[in-house]
Amino acid sequence: MGAHRVAITGIGLISPYGGDTTDFFHRLLAGESAVRHLTTEAPPRPLSTPFVSCPGFDAEAALGKPLALMMERFSQLGTAAAFQAWEQAGLPRQPGESDESRDTWGCIWGTALGGLSAHERGARDLWVNGRERVSPLSVVLGMNNAANAHISIQLGLGGVSTSHTAACASSGMAIGEAFRRVRSGEATVMLTGGSDVCQSHGVVRAWEAMRVLSPGNADSAPAACRPFAADRAGLVLGEGGAALVLEAWDHALARGATIHGEIVGYGTSCDHNHLVRPHRQGQVRALRAALDDAGLAPHDIHYVNAHGTATAEGDPVEVAALREVFGERAAALPVSATKSMHGHLLGAAGAIEAVVTVLALREQAIPPTAHLSGRLDPACEGVDHVLQGRRGLSLQAALSNSFAFGGSNAVLAFGAPPR
Repeated sequence: MGAHRVAITGIGLISPYGGDTTDFFHRLLAGESAVRHLTTEAPPRPLSTPFVSCPGFDAEAALGKPLALMMERFSQLGTAAAFQAWEQAGLPRQPGESDESRDTWGCIWGTALGGLSAHERGARDLWVNGRERVSPLSVVLGMNNAANAHISIQLGLGGVSTSHTAACASSGMAIGEAFRRVRSGEATVMLTGGSDVCQSHGVVRAWEAMRVLSPGNADSAPAACRPFAADRAGLVLGEGGAALVLEAWDHALARGATIHGEIVGYGTSCDHNHLVRPHRQGQVRALRAALDDAGLAPHDIHYVNAHGTATAEGDPVEVAALREVFGERAAALPVSATKSMHGHLLGAAGAIEAVVTVLALREQAIPPTAHLSGRLDPACEGVDHVLQGRRGLSLQAALSNSFAFGGSNAVLAFGAPPR
């Protein structure tokens, strides 16, 4: 069976700003940070850190109370985003009795932490509160495949249902693998994306122990994440969910669906070098694999949404990889790291940044790296850093990078929607 073009017919996002995807993208274009100062009273001592949350998300309103109560927050965020994408794609929630097409439709989801919070609550109940048992729902709340399982059940998807866990590349890989299934003809429709919730006490303390979290208080938190800046101080964790409906191009056209963009390539690699230290050559291989898979040359790419976490070691390595792959073109290659505004969603990072990249091509505009103007690290020079939102462009193709601990790399290549 020949390769199929892969259309994006639905986009869903639980935004930290509280609005829809259009509102989300316009706020990014304006350089508006969603980072705020998080404080909690969880034992053994309070948390106090910059964080990106989704305070306007009401799980019961989005999903209904019975379903929401069966889910940990990462599943709630992911399923709500999936429902949004499915609705935008114009697909009914459940197939008719005679509709067997969904037997091959599936869901591939990304998460790094899954329902870790459920297990943390159970441990606190046992060891801090002195209880003798945990909630009987702990297993189904905490399993990493809970989100894709709920999505598949609720939408009647009878094909593959699985989760990818590869740290910060989890949902980038999930989207790439879903893309491959549609392109090959194995599935006509795939729902894909990712969700994560990072504010559990143990998770924040673990990242603190690595000394890669940016400090901040109520006043300084909005500018705490400063990718590529000389004074960058580390990453900012966040929570959220983002989803895409991928569909065979001819199938989308036949049913009159709106096409918001196209996935044209996917590249992946392993640094095979160090668990937490990124390696330029591993990233170079993933970037070149994505370009080769898409049949694109470096000069065809008009924007790169960088992984850009604002860590001391990671940012220069990524820029060095871009310089190597793009050569003389690199100096004119627009690059931005939107984690500066929406934070690092760990396993959901690739999904939210895929959404940003698709919207950039659809809206013909590039969001900036916030908090960078005038303070660029010399080690991160050599690309066209986007310091302010750019509008009215002519963008045809873009890349979204996801580079993870463990050396797992994923690069997605996207094309603009038909005009």
